[in-house]
Amino acid sequence: MARSSVITHPLSRRRLLKGGAALGIGSAAALGLRPAWADPWGQTNVYAKGVEEGPEVALAIRRESLEIDGQAALPYTINGESPGPMIRLKEGQDAVLRVTNLLDEPTSIHWHGLILPPDQDGVPGVSFAGIAPGETFTYRFPVRQNGTYWYHSHSGLQEQLGHAGPLIIDAAEREPFRYDREHVLLLTDWTFEDPMTVFRNLKTAEGYYNFQERTIADFFADVREKGFAATAEMRGMWAKMRMSSRDIADVTGSTYTYLLNGHSPEENWTALFKAGERIRLRVINGSAMSYFDVRIPGLKMTVVAADGQPVQPVPVDEFRIAVAETYDVLVAPEDDTAYTIFAESMDRSGYARATLAPREGMAAEIPERRKIADRGMEAMGAHDMGGMDHAGMEDMNDADDMGSMDHSEMEGMDHSAMEGVGNAGGREPGDGDDEAGMLAPGEAQPGSRYGQAGIGIDPDARRTLVYRDLKAFTPWPDRREPGRELELRLTGNMERYMWSFDGKTFSEVTGPIHFEKDERLRLILVNETMMEHPIHLHGMWMELENGQGELIPRKHTLNIKPGERVSALITADAEGSWAFHCHLLYHMDAGMFRVVKVS
Repeated sequence: MARSSVITHPLSRRRLLKGGAALGIGSAAALGLRPAWADPWGQTNVYAKGVEEGPEVALAIRRESLEIDGQAALPYTINGESPGPMIRLKEGQDAVLRVTNLLDEPTSIHWHGLILPPDQDGVPGVSFAGIAPGETFTYRFPVRQNGTYWYHSHSGLQEQLGHAGPLIIDAAEREPFRYDREHVLLLTDWTFEDPMTVFRNLKTAEGYYNFQERTIADFFADVREKGFAATAEMRGMWAKMRMSSRDIADVTGSTYTYLLNGHSPEENWTALFKAGERIRLRVINGSAMSYFDVRIPGLKMTVVAADGQPVQPVPVDEFRIAVAETYDVLVAPEDDTAYTIFAESMDRSGYARATLAPREGMAAEIPERRKIADRGMEAMGAHDMGGMDHAGMEDMNDADDMGSMDHSEMEGMDHSAMEGVGNAGGREPGDGDDEAGMLAPGEAQPGSRYGQAGIGIDPDARRTLVYRDLKAFTPWPDRREPGRELELRLTGNMERYMWSFDGKTFSEVTGPIHFEKDERLRLILVNETMMEHPIHLHGMWMELENGQGELIPRKHTLNIKPGERVSALITADAEGSWAFHCHLLYHMDAGMFRVVKVS
């Protein structure tokens, strides 16, 4: 049985006051135990899809007819809702969650980000057998953490069709920030296609859902902006790689409807507030494949937690949330007016939205949509791609030059063969065995780009959260230096739509990745593909080495940009077998999945 880590955040009165000042709270009274609104701690039991209070919860999984975005649909439901209800637990409880499978196929629930025994983690074939049709499985585990998390199926592609929901754990002690009201915002992507059809389409042509290819007008616009030579060089690079600079997302708004708490943009779900209240927004990206850029025009947001773990306050205008990440932000609307909560897909093919308003029926203006995201060479880390022969690229033919490549005829690009991606200034695989060459704990990995918000974001337009901003409130108890380094490459083949670690899909590996029980190690992830990957480790925290020294943040999901090299410290205190994978659902299903065994 895994040893559950007890996560505490000892805070002195001085630190609490300092944190309060940073949030604009300003006084000790504002940090008191009695918030201005309703329930203790400012928590709310209002959620669009219902609430199931712990410690004992009963959940029934079905496939049934519901209306989504005004159309008949057949999603997976939890207690009659899709996405499912919010589950609310409290730190220090012993949770008992009874899940009944009323489907005609096996199912499961994984409690994303929770530290618990491996047989309660909910991954069929790794930690338990799954839940057979007609059976009830009872999850039992101690709740030893607090914060914003979520739950979802780990069976097949069920997650794509609504088999997910929020999981909120209230703190046993006072948190390092105060708020009057809270709202949970669950972002998902819905398709009326069968997920297996989506997967087959991606296998047929990786760019199947990309309807935003460059045109001749775009070519001349680039020439006016960058000059002919620079434009030709960039087009040549993409032609050589047999890719489009607008292959930002595998699955786009051409098939997806982006939902917020299960509501489409036209349905405009409303979160209520009273002017002068401080509101906690718990934002969860529970989508299958979609990254979102979240902002509330007219309101500054203060990030106070990442992946359920408190961070020192970061005032921002916008943040990008990768698949499976969670962020908690505070907002303080002073006026009796409505605000738009705007979550734009990373590739700009669509958006989810809701309204933050003092009364039902109000609406605010939807912000102007940004132009189609275009992956420039700098944005994708071309400066790290030392192994690519830019000078020797073949001339573009007319079709490639005008951005009209037929993706169904693209030659396979084996990303694992790209030399040097993300390795500039770093060590070659295996060099980490030499302890003399290891980083000091907390030092940023060479080749990392923690200061960049990502593709499609203009850093000068507004203050955007970046990984470098994240700083924990307290150091992790285990301050040992890592005894070894383990480097894994994120690899793929675009034409065949195969995704992998170190060039091998899950079906090709012969055994698990081994962590020694209680060892301290550094995990280095090198992204050798042109896609972003949110990498999730079950059962243990990853401490992101983002340059914040002893206050590096703890995360359960790390987003790795194209060409980037990222490192995290891990204390392997959870004995057993654990899933480790890309959280893009079709990437995981296509092979970017491994098992980590701690023994």
